[in-house]
Parts: sequence; C-alpha cells; structure tokens
Amino acid sequence: MSVSAILRSGPFRADAELGLFLGGRQGDGAVVTFVGLARDSAVDGPVSGLYLDHYPGFTERSLETIAADAARRFAISDIHVVHRCGGVRPGEAIVFVAVAAPHRRAAFEAADYLMDRLKTEAAFWKREDGPDGSRWIEPTDNDRADRARWSD
Repeated sequence: MSVSAILRSGPFRADAELGLFLGGRQGDGAVVTFVGLARDSAVDGPVSGLYLDHYPGFTERSLETIAADAARRFAISDIHVVHRCGGVRPGEAIVFVAVAAPHRRAAFEAADYLMDRLKTEAAFWKREDGPDGSRWIEPTDNDRADRARWSD
C-alpha cells in the first residue's frame, strides 16, 4: 500500500496526477477521484481568488495523517492527495484525491472520508478575496456534520 500527500504552491493538472496514479495499475477493481476547484462566487458575492495559508511542515503532516488514517480505516490499495497552498484563482484545482481499492465501495468511502477530514481538519487558513475585500473562511456547520458521520 502506498499513501502520498503532497502540498503544492502552484497550479497542478488533475489529469496528469490521475495519469501517474493509474500508471501500471492492474490489481485494483476501482479508482475513485475527486477534484475540488476554486469557485468564482460565494454566498456573499463574486470571488476573485483564494489564499490558502499554511504552516510549513505542520500542514504537510496533517495531510499525511489524514491520508494514513483513511488507509487504515478502509480496505484500499493506494491513496494520493495533492493540495494547493498560496494563491488560487477561480477554476484552478485546490485539491486532488485518488483512491485505489480492490472494490468500489471502499474506494468511494475512503475518498468521501478523506474530503470530509481535509475540509475540517487540514492545517490551512483559507481567505476568500473579492471586490469588496477579503474574509477568512471557516468550516461550515454542514462541513462539520459531514465529518461527524465518521466519528470513531
């Protein structure tokens, strides 16, 4: 089993990440992916970009811990997570998650679990920028309810 979690300060291509993840894979019956994109609007209006601040070293460890927890919890073969930090423009990928498993259910559940944990626990501070200024974003009640489904 392989678990990787990478923090990137610049844009990445989800299709390239998927190609690398799929390369030579033969023993798995399922690969599930998720790509989270920066939106150009929010509840409060237009968004010109995001800024994901992080604490070097600590943030990478938080990503690795979440990915390793998913690997222990579900019957999966491999996990690959790529997460942006720094400035992100609308339409750019923020996060890429790929999970391979012998069977689809474990792959879907592991990807869902990963995203719920990343959204609420990964060590990022997210700022949304727009024409009326900037505001810091916290996980929502819905994000926390999604995370609570997986309580240990």
